[in-house]
Amino acid sequence: MIVVIAAMVLAGVALGGCAGEQDAATSDQIVLAESQDLGQFNPMLGYGQLGVSPIYDGLLVPAADGDDRVPDLVPALAASAPERIAPRTWRVPLKDGVTFSDGTAFDAADVVATYRAAVDPKVASGISTDFAPIVSIEADGPQAIRLTMNTDADPSPYLLLGIVPSEKVEAAPAARWALNTEPVGTGPYRLESLDPDQAVLVARDDRPESPAVRKIVYTHVPDDNSRAQLVQTGEVDGAGLPPRLADGFVDRAGVDVAEVASADWRGVSLPARNAFTADPAARLAMNIGVDRDALVDDVLLGKGEPASTPIAKVYGDAFDADAQFAHDRSRAESILDDAGWRTGSDGIRARNRVRASFPLLYNAEDTLRRDLAVAFAASMKKIGVEVLTRGTSWDEIDTKMDTAGALLGGGATPYSIDSQVYDALHTRVPDSSPYSNPGNFTAPGLDEMLDAARESATGPENDERYRRIQQIYARQPSQVFLAFVHHTYVARSTGWNHDAPILEPHSHGVTWGPWWNLPSWAPAS
Repeated sequence: MIVVIAAMVLAGVALGGCAGEQDAATSDQIVLAESQDLGQFNPMLGYGQLGVSPIYDGLLVPAADGDDRVPDLVPALAASAPERIAPRTWRVPLKDGVTFSDGTAFDAADVVATYRAAVDPKVASGISTDFAPIVSIEADGPQAIRLTMNTDADPSPYLLLGIVPSEKVEAAPAARWALNTEPVGTGPYRLESLDPDQAVLVARDDRPESPAVRKIVYTHVPDDNSRAQLVQTGEVDGAGLPPRLADGFVDRAGVDVAEVASADWRGVSLPARNAFTADPAARLAMNIGVDRDALVDDVLLGKGEPASTPIAKVYGDAFDADAQFAHDRSRAESILDDAGWRTGSDGIRARNRVRASFPLLYNAEDTLRRDLAVAFAASMKKIGVEVLTRGTSWDEIDTKMDTAGALLGGGATPYSIDSQVYDALHTRVPDSSPYSNPGNFTAPGLDEMLDAARESATGPENDERYRRIQQIYARQPSQVFLAFVHHTYVARSTGWNHDAPILEPHSHGVTWGPWWNLPSWAPAS
């Protein structure tokens, strides 16, 4: 199991309640510095995709007492858990009396419209492949839906998506939907105001139970150092920070530091149009030549776990400890020698006058990706491989992934092991994200094993399939996974009790961490 170090993750811990010098006991608002852009409050763009959002509810919601296991998925808008009514067919009853923040009633038509929009090419949601196992969703009367899957697996991990009113669904790209800036959901909060640098959410009073935290203020602060400064001065109550900055708050009076385990990986994609990275021997050598333990210790300051594949220890029996890459510089060098990549006078290998070299791009605004890219390049230089790192924008990275590596992250939907693994390792399919196996490399038999695992029910036989997937991948990897990062947060302590953080996905920010379930917050007694 992934170990969580900080004491703040214990249930009932007291922290953040109001910014500045206000008396925490009288405050009912919280101010958070958000690194991500504001104004994309649309589930079609991935917001609230896992049922964690102040604005939206899914049919189900994750629930756990800590971050050391995959959460349970329990009813939210559903009246009860999905019931199998036929092979690969499930019925989900819906709660009565639920209303959206615009006053309209929630029913099956809203669920059907939301899920159909998520996979509609006209909507171009960007999350469509996450729902590939769903064949159809139909209304079964006004207060139930019938779900057909192409797998024998439990559909619960696919029922977390935030539900929107059917009237708000548009036959247009999601990036242009009104919901982006005018969200309407069934959740406990509604958007009161939105500016480029600030969003204000207020508690809804038309629900049976109203949250004790009455107002949430998100301030857009993309710069890591600026967010840290705002926490230090008390202008905000909390923020997500890279490990090195978060460590600066350890033992500082009035500030708590939380370290939360995740299935959020960082890794290096390898381009197909590069003679070195296209060589399977080169990809294997790089995986063996990188010291993942050192990266975790030196770059993540111990706040993470080495990653050889997207499957983390948290997946229990599906994880194969024997299929992980052990650092062995001598073996990596021998593999390259045997493949004809010989060291030149400048220390860089070459074969047939082609240098063992490739560019590695990273998002220039992300200091953690920068540090990982630089550390990876240093590790590769020791085995005679030249990695040319450069920070740039995602717009440029998107256009160059066939000729350059990229420092990527993944694990957007980790509550299904299939979703965690399939897009990352399978050869590309229609509508694949540009970040899904960009090199389109694979190993013999890997696609077939991934397809079989996707179609099978959870249990010992499928655990064995996933162990086999790791074994096949370890012989001929497609990319270089580096680490599962633990997310780090800082918050000014002001006397609230709240649920412990849970295992987190790739997308976190201040929607997650200590604030993932703000309706559960209560003033400390």
